[in-house]
Amino acid sequence: MGVPLLIHQAKYSLLFRQIEEGLTDVFRDIGMGCIVFSPLAQGLLSDKYLDGIPDNSRVSKEHGFLQKCDITEEVLRKIKGLNEIARERGQSLAQMALAWVLRDEVVTSALMGASSVEQIEENIEALDQSGFSEEELKAIDKILAE
Repeated sequence: MGVPLLIHQAKYSLLFRQIEEGLTDVFRDIGMGCIVFSPLAQGLLSDKYLDGIPDNSRVSKEHGFLQKCDITEEVLRKIKGLNEIARERGQSLAQMALAWVLRDEVVTSALMGASSVEQIEENIEALDQSGFSEEELKAIDKILAE
């Protein structure tokens, strides 16, 4: 019908960065935006799993996208390291993870789920500190590469 594609929806988070392998360059080249989903990696990038798997979590259910097998020692090590960077920034891990996906100008919005008003309010506070220093970005990349 001649209507140009203006926005694309892609899975993107600190733990799932495949769109950086060329897709974000395409967005920039053609002037298209991206709405990302699962920026908190199904809750892995919150403080929920830092001390194990809570009984009321998604992982404790038999169905869903996040399973117990997804929470490996390697993943736990990464989210704990990321949590330390978030603390140094004065943010929660979830706030930093949201600010991180929104740092790229082609990401126009991040779709996130919340199970309480408190989670929504906390997530909105990610916008209070959305910038990253080069040192912070290097530290994040180092943790994720290990």
